[in-house]
Amino acid sequence: MADILASLRSLMASQSPPLDALLVPSEDYHQSEYVSARDKRREFVSGFTGSAGLALITKNEARLWTDGRYFLQATQQLSDQWKLMRIGEDPPVDAWMSDNLQKEAAIGIDPWCVSVDTAQRWERAFAKKNQKLVQTSTNLIDEIWKNRPPAEINPAVDHPLEFAGRSVAEKLKALREKLSSEKARGIIITTLDEVAWLYNIRGSDVSYSPVVHAFAIVTLNSAFLYLDKRKVSSKVSSSLQANGIEVRQYGAVSSDAAMLASNQLDQATGVNSGQNGVCQNDTCDNDLIWVDPASCCYALFSRLDANKLLLQQSPLALAKALKNPVELDGLKNAHIRDGAAVVQYLVWLDKQMQEIYGASGYFLEGEVTSKKIPEAMKLTEVSVSDKLEGFRASKEHFRGLSFPTISSVGPNAAIIHYSPQAKTCAELDPNSIYLFDSGAQYLDGTTDITRTVHFGKPSAHEKACYTSVLKGHIALGNARFPNGTNGYSLDILARIPLWRYGLDYRHGTGHGIGSYLNVHEGPHQISFRPQARNVPLQVSMTVTDEPGYYEDGNFGIRLENLLVIKEAETEFNFGDKGYLSFEHITWAPYQIKLIDLSILTPEEIQWLNRYHLKCREILGPYLDTNEMEWLKKATEPVSA
Repeated sequence: MADILASLRSLMASQSPPLDALLVPSEDYHQSEYVSARDKRREFVSGFTGSAGLALITKNEARLWTDGRYFLQATQQLSDQWKLMRIGEDPPVDAWMSDNLQKEAAIGIDPWCVSVDTAQRWERAFAKKNQKLVQTSTNLIDEIWKNRPPAEINPAVDHPLEFAGRSVAEKLKALREKLSSEKARGIIITTLDEVAWLYNIRGSDVSYSPVVHAFAIVTLNSAFLYLDKRKVSSKVSSSLQANGIEVRQYGAVSSDAAMLASNQLDQATGVNSGQNGVCQNDTCDNDLIWVDPASCCYALFSRLDANKLLLQQSPLALAKALKNPVELDGLKNAHIRDGAAVVQYLVWLDKQMQEIYGASGYFLEGEVTSKKIPEAMKLTEVSVSDKLEGFRASKEHFRGLSFPTISSVGPNAAIIHYSPQAKTCAELDPNSIYLFDSGAQYLDGTTDITRTVHFGKPSAHEKACYTSVLKGHIALGNARFPNGTNGYSLDILARIPLWRYGLDYRHGTGHGIGSYLNVHEGPHQISFRPQARNVPLQVSMTVTDEPGYYEDGNFGIRLENLLVIKEAETEFNFGDKGYLSFEHITWAPYQIKLIDLSILTPEEIQWLNRYHLKCREILGPYLDTNEMEWLKKATEPVSA
C-alpha cells in the first residue's frame, strides 16, 4: 500500500501543473454503484472494498470518506497510512479540501469518473481559496496499476419483449415526446441501466448487474449506441438497426457529444429514424441538450455548450422505475421462485446446524455446548452462502446473483454491508445470530431479501431488538399515504419502534429494484437522506422495506421484503388526492423464536399470521413434502 501511494505521489508531482491532491472516486465512467474489476480504482489504491467511498491523496496524507454502512468495515480494512472520514460525522470532502489544502492548490480528477453535480460542487468550494480542479488527461491510478484486469468482451443480448413488456420503438417515441416538450433536441444517456432499459439489451460487463458498458445519444430523429462493437452479434445488430439505432465505437461518444452540441450529429449520420422521430424537418425550435447532472460525467459535459443545456434528472429514471404490467408479473414470479429457494436453504441449514453443531435448531431454544468439529464438516459464512446460490441456480430463468451475498454470523452481522471472504470468514455459531441478505438476477426480475435467524437460544435483548425491527418493517409495509408523498416522509415509520428503546440504524429503509437490472434502482427511495424528498412514491414502483439494528461487536438484525406500490382502497378521499399502499411480493417466514410476542399488538400478530399463511399457499407448489412440512411448522399461527 505504501508503494502504491509513493508511486502515485511521484506521478502527481510530475503533472502539469503538479498536483497537490488527487481524488479517486468509486465510480466508473457511468457513475455506477457496482463496477467491473478493472474499474475498482479506489479499492486498488486504498484496500477498502465497500461499494461506496471516495479517496483523497495529498502530498503527505491519505483519507477515505464513506457512509454509515461501511464505518466498521473501513476501520478493519484501511492500513495506518489512511484516515477514515465518516460521512455525516466528519467534514465533507469539499469542505475539508477547501479548509486544509493551501491557496491555489491544484486538485486532480479523472473527468470521466466524476459527475457534473459533484465536480461543480467541488469547484464552488475551491473558489474561496482560488484552488482549482484539474482534469487529468489520463487516469493516474491506471498508470501505476501494474496488474489491472483486462477489458472483457462479453456479448450484448436482446432482452425479449415477453420480459421487457414495452418495445424499443415505444420507449424511443415516449422519450422523444418528452424531449420535445422540454425544448430539447437530444439527450446523452450515461447510466448503464438506462441504456440497457431503453434499448432492451442486457449484458454481463459488471458483476451482479446484467448491463453492457455503453453510452447512448438520442436526438429527435436519430439514436446511437456506443460500445465495443465486438460485443454486438449480427442478431443484436439487426434488432438495433430495425429500431433506427446506429452502433458506434465506445470511444466515439466524446467526439459525437461535441458534434451534438454544434448540431452536426444528425447531418453526419446515415441513419435517420424518421419513422420514430418527432421532428421531420428543420422547423423545430428545440435547441437544448438534456444531460442528467447527477450521472453524466464531467468529461462529456465539458464537450457541450453550457448555455444550451437542460440540466435535470434523466426522464428514463422515472420511466424505468414505473414498472409495466409484464415487468410487475415477472417480478412477482421471480420473488416466488426466490422465496422457495430461501425456504429450501433454511430447511437445509436448520438440519446441518442440528446434525453438525448439536444446535437446538430453528424451532427450539436451547444452549449449545461447543464441540470440536472436523475441518471438512465445518460450515462457514461462505460455504453456506454458496449452498444458497445453488438453490437459486436450480430455479427457472436464473442468471446469477444480484449482489455479493451478505452471509454474516454474530459480530459480522453488525457490519451492514459485510462481504465474507473464503480465507477470513467466520464459522457458523449455533449460539449467535445469523443474518443473510441476498438476491438473484432472473430473466423476469431482480430479487433482494434479508432474513435474520438464530439456531440456539437468543437472549431477551436480541429478541427485543428483532421484534422492534419487525414492528418497523410491518408498520412501513402497512402504511397508507396520499399521492405526492415521498420516501423521506415514510422513513420514520420503520424507526419509531426502535426509537422507543433509543435504538436506530445508519442506512436508508428502502430502495427501488430493477426488472432484470440493477438491484438498487432510483430515482425514489425511502430514507432520512434529503434526496429521498426528490421524487414522490407512485403506483407501480417497487421499493424495499428493510429496517435493521446493529450492535458493533455483538450482532446485527435486518428484515427485508420487496413492496409494490398500488392504489389504496380508503373509506374517504380527502382533497381528492387518491391514496396509495404497499403490496408485499417477497415470501419467506420470519423466525417466531426471535419474536417477543408480548411486544406485538393484536393487529401486528394478525398481520404476521396472514403473511405466514400466504407463504404456505404461494410457496407450496415449489417445495417437496419435507420442505413443506418444515414451512408449515415455521408458519404456524401465533397469539400473544
